Formats: sequence, structure tokens, C-alpha cells
Amino acid sequence: MKIPENKTLHLPIVVEQDEENFYIVSCPVFKGCHSYGKTIDEALENIREVIEMCIEEEKEKTLKMNRFVGFREMQISVPPSTL
Repeated sequence: MKIPENKTLHLPIVVEQDEENFYIVSCPVFKGCHSYGKTIDEALENIREVIEMCIEEEKEKTLKMNRFVGFREMQISVPPSTL
């Protein structure tokens, strides 16, 4: 019997910082996949646990997942009168 190899997923993680300086992290691949931490490392450790739970719940979706390519940041000038 052949043992299946582990599949390595490359998942996007969005990192933001709130007004109290906590790091908010989310994985947009999975609905409701969010966590936070006092440091980026803590937040990433926490989101890893949440992602593992999401993968367990959505096994079929995980097998058909698109390959993550990357993010781009876009700058848009906003006139002061609109802020």
C-alpha cells in the first residue's frame, strides 16, 4: 500500500495592525479564518492552528485549491476633501 505524500500548501496571509497595536491575521482562502496576537510571530502561530482546523473541515476544497501567486499593493491618491 502506497502512503500518500503530504501536500504543501502556499496560502496567503493578510496581516494588519489594529488601534491597540495587536496584529490581526487572516487567510482569505477559508471563510472565517482569522486570528490575532500581540506580536506578528504570535499571530502567525495562532493563524496556523486556525488554518489546520479549516483544512480538516474543508478537505475536499483543500485538494482543489488554486495555487497562490502573490499580492500586489496599489497606491491611490485620495483628495483631502473626501477623507
